[in-house]
Amino acid sequence: MTSLWLDGAPAVADDALPDRTPDVLVVGAGLTGLTTALLLARAGQDVAVVEARTVGAVTTGNTTGKVSLLQGTHLSRILRHQTAEVGRAYVEANREGMEWLLRFCDEHDVAYQRRRAVTYAADDPERSSVQEEHRAAASLGLEVRWLDRLDVPFPHVGATVLEEQAQIDSMEVLAALVAEVRRHGGTLTQGARVRSVSKSGEPVVTLEDGHELRARHVVVATGASILDRGLHFAKVEPQRSYALAYQWSGALDGMYLSAGSDSRSVRDAPGGHLVIGGSGHVVGRTRSESAHVEELRAWTARWFPGAAETHRWSAQDYSSYDGVPFVGRLPGGEGRVHVATGYEKWGMANAVAAARTISSDLLGDVPSWAAVLAGRTPRAMGAAELARVNLGVGVAAAARAAKAAVDRLPGAGTTPTGYDCGVVGVCTHLGGLLSWNDAEQTWDCPLHGSRFAPGGEVLEGPATRPLRKRGRTEPQ
Repeated sequence: MTSLWLDGAPAVADDALPDRTPDVLVVGAGLTGLTTALLLARAGQDVAVVEARTVGAVTTGNTTGKVSLLQGTHLSRILRHQTAEVGRAYVEANREGMEWLLRFCDEHDVAYQRRRAVTYAADDPERSSVQEEHRAAASLGLEVRWLDRLDVPFPHVGATVLEEQAQIDSMEVLAALVAEVRRHGGTLTQGARVRSVSKSGEPVVTLEDGHELRARHVVVATGASILDRGLHFAKVEPQRSYALAYQWSGALDGMYLSAGSDSRSVRDAPGGHLVIGGSGHVVGRTRSESAHVEELRAWTARWFPGAAETHRWSAQDYSSYDGVPFVGRLPGGEGRVHVATGYEKWGMANAVAAARTISSDLLGDVPSWAAVLAGRTPRAMGAAELARVNLGVGVAAAARAAKAAVDRLPGAGTTPTGYDCGVVGVCTHLGGLLSWNDAEQTWDCPLHGSRFAPGGEVLEGPATRPLRKRGRTEPQ
């Protein structure tokens, strides 16, 4: 399972771990981490980046690559949970993020394609949601227009459209960012997983192998925060979704996203490719991940006959209770540790906006929209959504415990086909009983979204420790 963007992306060389105390240590080499590193390095800061896996290995390299201010039905969701002032600040943050990203692409010869963004209703029940999004977008200053008909083969009954948005190859962007970070004196080390960050004084960062790094400030840009002190794991819901790329002889003038919960994302890509995404679910809470992939395949075969599948992949995103990302300082640590999470599948512009927020906080020039977003408070519907998220965690925990009791296999790392992976199937974050992902052959936690390879290695946080091997009791 390799994304269209990761397939063929050149390997990135490593720098040695810093033997100095940099001004800022950035944890995570996706779009948020590398953009933050570049903004700080350009300002004269000494910056080092560490990445647990490889550049773009997690969310950024597995995106569908849409850069848009029209984001499905996201703006109307924000306005249901927050004030219009917060909604306007969110749009302005994304506008700045999008403009910075495309300007960076222009300056460094990274190709992108201008496309209109389209949120469409696939059937009559979805039409009211799209109309609500159309009104929300217009009220927040976006020049959307309504269309009853689109020039596409798949069913639709209306759409809201925003012109002059963009689509990118995310790995080409990351490669250019790495080069620029290094040109400005920054370093990057891959395969360096962070286990912990001290809570007081100058941050001490402990790696998986026990190596300790010091920095004056730390930025955690890891998708899900690997530090529990901000309780972000309880404030976001982990979502898994799927994508397929096809060789295809057609062309599209837009990036399309349906409004339903079982969404369909459609875009083209250079080289004669069609990219279809969607069919998402909460991590670890589905009977079969493979069934979601097959749904996408069946939908594509029906509406794009003759397209030949070339790539299959999936991505993980985190949704906040009010649709607005969490970006800022973590409690404890004397304000020296910053975090960004909760982009809800719209990370291309949000990641850059988060990098701008964090870097400006460290440099002393916080934009007005960042202050509005940071100062927001939960409203009644937001509090209800947060309660729903955590109720879902509790239900999932109870269901997995009951299944383990019935199967008489509590914590056993045995796949449904009977293969014994030799690990204890209990999440090392907060002890959730893991679910076997039959599409990706991974252990997934239904509580907060940690994921592990069959042999127990951490793939995604918030967990930072591998699964315990069968028969071992000591920490690994």
